Amino acid sequence: MAREQGRKVIAQNRKARHDYAIEDTYEAGLVLQGTEVKSLRQGRASLVDGFVDIDRGEAWLHGVHIPEYSQGTWTNHSARRKRKLLLNREEIDKIERRVNEKGLTVVPLSLYFLDGRAKVEIALARGKKSWDKRHTLAERQANREVEQAVGRRLKGMD
Repeated sequence: MAREQGRKVIAQNRKARHDYAIEDTYEAGLVLQGTEVKSLRQGRASLVDGFVDIDRGEAWLHGVHIPEYSQGTWTNHSARRKRKLLLNREEIDKIERRVNEKGLTVVPLSLYFLDGRAKVEIALARGKKSWDKRHTLAERQANREVEQAVGRRLKGMD
């Protein structure tokens, strides 16, 4: 069987980028059961309610929904169980220190396969206020209008 190459995205948490200001990102491996991997290979997962908790020096991913594998038997996994994240000790300590002293939270941004191994991209994030969200949307709209005007100008339409 040929080994997978490259990055295959399974799920992304677009809502996290809207609700949080991302400060730092990390890539972590996941400890999964066999039926979870098969379900992920079918492209089925949701990161919307997910968050990371550090408990006794270990990072755990909570709230991520990986549905049961359709051909699974009694060995099937539960859909919302907590899953252990594989990070270096220094990374775990750094994340825990920053979460405790600065009031940040850790959210999953994307779930993907990298060279055949399941990975999750997590981020240290600070919650945005509603006016922050409106400001970000207005800024994005203004940038889009500027790009369109430049494009029209280059094409000679103005």
